[in-house]
Amino acid sequence: MLRKFGFILSLLVIVALVAPMASAQEVVIAPDGELVIGVAAALSGEGLTPLGEDIVRGPELVLVSRPTVKIGDAEFAIALDAQDDVCSAEGGQAVANRYVSDERVAAVVGPMCSSACKAAAPIFDQAGYTSVSPSCTDPTLTESDFGSFNRTVPTDAFQGKIDAEFIYNVLGVTRIATIHDGSPYGEGLVGVVSLAFEELGGEVVASDAVNVGDTDFRGLLDEIATEDPELVFFAGFIAEGVRLANQRFDVGLDEALFMGTDGIFAGAFIEDAGGAAEGIFVSSPQPSSDLYAAFRESYTEEFGFEPTGPYHANSADALNVILDAIEAVGTVDDDGNLVIDRVELNAAIRSTEGYEGLIGEITCDETGECATSAINVYVVQDGEFVLAQNVLLDE
Repeated sequence: MLRKFGFILSLLVIVALVAPMASAQEVVIAPDGELVIGVAAALSGEGLTPLGEDIVRGPELVLVSRPTVKIGDAEFAIALDAQDDVCSAEGGQAVANRYVSDERVAAVVGPMCSSACKAAAPIFDQAGYTSVSPSCTDPTLTESDFGSFNRTVPTDAFQGKIDAEFIYNVLGVTRIATIHDGSPYGEGLVGVVSLAFEELGGEVVASDAVNVGDTDFRGLLDEIATEDPELVFFAGFIAEGVRLANQRFDVGLDEALFMGTDGIFAGAFIEDAGGAAEGIFVSSPQPSSDLYAAFRESYTEEFGFEPTGPYHANSADALNVILDAIEAVGTVDDDGNLVIDRVELNAAIRSTEGYEGLIGEITCDETGECATSAINVYVVQDGEFVLAQNVLLDE
């Protein structure tokens, strides 16, 4: 008898564990409820906040003109739930766990950094949730069979190649030193640049990494200076970029050019680096559509200042792709509830084709690659980023 009771109890436990997983495959929103879209970005941290807040503003601006989703004659209000992913694996894991515990969250724009995306993707996969990152560029994210991960940004594999070609062919530099910040983003991008640069005939004379949060890089830069590079290439974010830009003058690297990537493509970098920013080159994915100019103008009018980072258009497109997919697969039941099947939602996102986005025409593939964009290279002149080169993704 006890054995039979134990079997029944075990069966009930299994049912209790499995049942929520089955119900979690659907999002159900009452007629007077709100459809929640998560937005995960770095909203704290030195040098990260301008980039993360810029990502959040993209979806916020979308909702000004698109505050609801429409299923037939029914409309459902949209709400954003912005969370701080801290641009780290721990932060990505934390926000992913938060979102999957909220059944109202239909999908997530983000996370912001590749480290956070790598940690969040397995959690989203297990719960059946979908994310569209505007800025996670690590190529391996779409090579890892993550069912939940999608992105509206070109990968480091493309940007790094463009950077190497610009350095070698346009600047005529043949000797570079590389520095990254230890993140998957920084290390991965430096790896692509180094390989592509060497294939062109260039030489990487020094390669090193900094610790995020450190303030004195003079020892590292002094060692690099002994190798006499013509250019120092840095892949990381604003705080470390500012210190490297300034401290290079203390160790005899005055004549070496300096180049960074989208992690420092922000007005805050120029402001914090001051005169040391002059002449620095920066590459970044940038919108290539005719729609972007009007969106940028709306951004300035809505928030009262110019964009503080490079990915507001990518995050706006990420939200619109999600909302279009919801309108494609969502249904309204007999009680007037919005019902969204999570599996169908992700399939609809990956079936996006020919969407005219801010970053260009968006077509997603079965791995979640959705970006059509350009890599621009800028140079800082008179305290402003001035376009030096533009290369489209499909060239």
